[in-house]
Amino acid sequence: MNSWPGSAIARKETSDSVNYEQRGQKLKDLGHCCDHRRMSDRMNMQRSIASAAILVELAIEHGMTMAQCLDGTGVTPAMLADPTAEIFARQELRIIQTMVRELAEVSALGLRAGYRYRLLTHGIWAFAVISSPTVRHAWRIGVDYMDIVYSFARWRFDADEDAGIATIDYTGVPAEVRTFLIERDLAELVTVDRDVFGQLILPDRVELPCTAPEYVDDLVQLLGTRPEFDAPVTRLTISGALLDLPMPQANPYAAALAGQQAAQVLQRRRARHGIASRVRSILLTRGADATQEDIAAELRLSVRTLRRRLDDEQTSYRELVAETRQMLAEELLRIGATVENVAARLGYSDASSFTHAFTRWTGTTPGRFGRAAR
Repeated sequence: MNSWPGSAIARKETSDSVNYEQRGQKLKDLGHCCDHRRMSDRMNMQRSIASAAILVELAIEHGMTMAQCLDGTGVTPAMLADPTAEIFARQELRIIQTMVRELAEVSALGLRAGYRYRLLTHGIWAFAVISSPTVRHAWRIGVDYMDIVYSFARWRFDADEDAGIATIDYTGVPAEVRTFLIERDLAELVTVDRDVFGQLILPDRVELPCTAPEYVDDLVQLLGTRPEFDAPVTRLTISGALLDLPMPQANPYAAALAGQQAAQVLQRRRARHGIASRVRSILLTRGADATQEDIAAELRLSVRTLRRRLDDEQTSYRELVAETRQMLAEELLRIGATVENVAARLGYSDASSFTHAFTRWTGTTPGRFGRAAR
């Protein structure tokens, strides 16, 4: 992977006809698809069947049938019984949507679900977290690899010496399931904390993007503090003193191994397949400036057929171009390129425009990303 950025850079440097201003505008025009792309990518990622099995068990206990739970999902009872099975995130989301609709009268349904997720339900992610040296590092590694577990939100963790702030954004998921997912993730987080420490690591402040429910006392008991409701996003503030606590099972060798395995799982689950994989491979070889007509010709397809086949895979040429540009930006930042240099290489008119786009893609600034990656 380290070979292609250099070839792309060389092509850009030897091309006298590049109009950076024009290309920068074109990239900004692509920006509006990034949020949709991220959510689409997340829905098409595979995940362990374990979470779906937990949800179906809960639903059946509250009166739903197996057939109701799995209707329209493509998930079978045999798959639920197979601990090695994987499904797509969109299939689990369908189960959740059905539960929320059919069990609307059940109070605190999301909390009830979250309490059932134990530390080891999360597989290699759990080992990467518990073997971390400190709570601060555990938060960072947990958020970095959040896509291999069960949340549907976009997570971000920022910390300095005084405090850490975990921002959890659910705006990309259907509105009718957001409260359920917020409650599930919070209860799941508390359960993991208790499995690791034997007690809850209490946050200083909790902000939630929903109105206070009738069972608000359950949330207070769960979190150890009364949440602030109607916030723009879910946000947890944790004191620096807590972040610097050592993890009870810290082990540098286990942490390195678990981190490597978590990265491999993430890479495998994010990998494109089918025609999308072939398109991205060509973009990586020829550069993201290749036109859709160029790609179609190389694949010996008409542009119309290419569009249809990408649509069948729930993606588009524009999404793949944006994804490739993000990959190039991340790789250049990892090898030490400056923000200004990367902005110019990708055709942005200035570093500010690139920084805005990169933050939309990743939830962090290119400067912060580069420092953390080196």
